[in-house]
Amino acid sequence: MRKAPWVLVAGGFHQAGGMDRLNAALARELVGRGTRVHLVAHRIESDLAADPLVTTHVVGKSGGSFFLGQRLIDQKGRAVAAQVVSNDPSARVVVNGVNCDWPDINWVHFVNHAWPARADEGPAWLRAKSRYEASLTLRRERRILPRARLLIANSNGTRREVIERFGLPVDRVVTVYPGNDERYASPSPESRAAARASFGVSDGQPLVAFVGALGYDPRKGFATLWKAWQRLCRRKDWTAVLVAAGGGRAVPRWQRNISEAGLADRVRMIGFTDDIATLLAAADLLVSPVFYEPYGLNVQEAICSGVPAIISASAGVAERYPAGLSEMLLANPADDEALEARMLEWSSRIAAIKEGFRTFAKTLRAHTEQAMARAILDAVETKGG
Repeated sequence: MRKAPWVLVAGGFHQAGGMDRLNAALARELVGRGTRVHLVAHRIESDLAADPLVTTHVVGKSGGSFFLGQRLIDQKGRAVAAQVVSNDPSARVVVNGVNCDWPDINWVHFVNHAWPARADEGPAWLRAKSRYEASLTLRRERRILPRARLLIANSNGTRREVIERFGLPVDRVVTVYPGNDERYASPSPESRAAARASFGVSDGQPLVAFVGALGYDPRKGFATLWKAWQRLCRRKDWTAVLVAAGGGRAVPRWQRNISEAGLADRVRMIGFTDDIATLLAAADLLVSPVFYEPYGLNVQEAICSGVPAIISASAGVAERYPAGLSEMLLANPADDEALEARMLEWSSRIAAIKEGFRTFAKTLRAHTEQAMARAILDAVETKGG
């Protein structure tokens, strides 16, 4: 019997981005099952696009703008979905959050009502633009999510947000945790040494990593880390270097702050990079004091790479932390003094804390991207209508 085709609408299907990688994993699982798949995106991995079961619909970005590009994704996604479903009413359509207004399966990676995108600082035009875009996004979310036949949430926290904010029946929203990319595993001694050498870090100097966008939206919590870091660097027993990976409009401002504080040798801003694996291979600790994070792939990737992580207790991935690691959770992401205390505790027990994460890392690694994709398809089969 011929299988019904699927349409997947996403920003991308490739290995360079976290959500893009997860969407690619779902596409590969469908193709592996012999299903014909239509992919609508800005970028699609060449080997996936070359598969005879895959039909690609590549959408350009208007002026390089993510916001305008999303509107083009929405238009193309609805057009492709309408055509495919018209030819085969049993076809399934998967969209990501508010990226396409189609009422079938919605894979929710972010709840905008929980944290409307904003620019708390920066030029007046940027703050106005942020408020305008947020208002449009919130209206789209109120319209799109309640219409979905099935919603896939990336954590129980995201699931609760969706159910409570939009008054949805609990059986229409299921949780499937993001799968681990098998590239993220404990590095060999040789790989770790090479990674640390690339950052110019000596053998005895701890490396603390931060991974997140550095725009004028404070969501990723770098300001909290910066306050704690300045105090830590006044201590003679604190020798660690901080490496921050992430692009954004506020990067130049942070670089000025670091220079003015005389800490250019203790904080390195490397900007946007798609080689997070090398940073994690060199790191001893990841710090992520986020104000809102529906899951936290950077945290999962760090732990799977053998790196302990201090994170906000409200982050989605935190609900997977075992009780024995609760000391690594930050109750208030704005509490820089509590963060400082946790980092000092870590520095006094580096080896023991790393060992404490070993079993947790095995659990996270076992839930692969393929296992995630299979769980999504199982949910669609049992609850997707």
